[in-house]
Amino acid sequence: MMSCQAWPEPIVRVQSLADSGLSSIPSRYIRPHSQRPSNTTSFKPSQTEHDHGHGHGQETRDHDHVNIPVIDLEHLFSEDQILREKIFRHVNEACREWGFFQVVNHGVSHELMKSSRELWREFFNQPLEVKEEYANSPTTYEGYGSRLGVQKGATLDWSDYFFLHYRPPSLRNQAKWLAFPQSFRKVIAEYGEEVVKLGGRILKMMSINLGLKEDFLLNAFGGESEVGACLRVNFYPKCPQPDLTFGLSPHSDPGGMTILLSDDFVSGLQVRRGDEWVIVKPVPNAFVINIGDQIQVQPSLDLFKLQTFLLVKLLYND
Repeated sequence: MMSCQAWPEPIVRVQSLADSGLSSIPSRYIRPHSQRPSNTTSFKPSQTEHDHGHGHGQETRDHDHVNIPVIDLEHLFSEDQILREKIFRHVNEACREWGFFQVVNHGVSHELMKSSRELWREFFNQPLEVKEEYANSPTTYEGYGSRLGVQKGATLDWSDYFFLHYRPPSLRNQAKWLAFPQSFRKVIAEYGEEVVKLGGRILKMMSINLGLKEDFLLNAFGGESEVGACLRVNFYPKCPQPDLTFGLSPHSDPGGMTILLSDDFVSGLQVRRGDEWVIVKPVPNAFVINIGDQIQVQPSLDLFKLQTFLLVKLLYND
């Protein structure tokens, strides 16, 4: 049996492949013909059912007028009950009909969001030998990585990533928290705290919409002091054959909720509704909220910890 301490094959950084100027991608990144992005289709407005899988394809046919719901949280704490109830209703509809939605006026500083993106972009622009100091392993996946899973010969995604345990603090591996630039740890810690608070506000709205006490779901995931949170940054280098591969294979998220900060200028995230995929059109300074598997399917949540992921899409192929 293969040890989980090491990867089954030598790790190749996708960013290095992209920077090498190759004109065709290696065979290990090529998807079977039936699974290629060019075979995906956009959501038909008449479709009503949904699931919570999502992928990062690199080519799809899209309808300009279709997008996941965008919800303005500006009046969440307003004294105007009608305005508050309108927000709750929109969240309820988005959860039931999509499982995904974007939020604006969410309370997280736009400058903090921008700083977080810039810091991670700076990391991925560092020389390879510097990034390799933070290389991860299958033991925890924490650090700089280019694949998930230890199946030998598996088809790989066209992306690199960085993964961190954020909460509870006892799970943090400080050796994987970047030592450069000096502002990194402060900015990312502040960013994580604000995103976790946003997740708590959304959980409270969901609890109320379900007819439960407002702190029911948050307490089910450990409460404000024990809630679990992870941070993952995805980097998608330019690809010479985007019709053959995925930046991130179709999947559903295993935690309670994913809070995604995407690139403001390039579409890449796709969400599945019914049998078809919809490209998410990013809204400036918005977060994409994905209701994860634990909230979707678990009738009892008290054994689980909420996982809140930061996924920063730094670059996507043209």
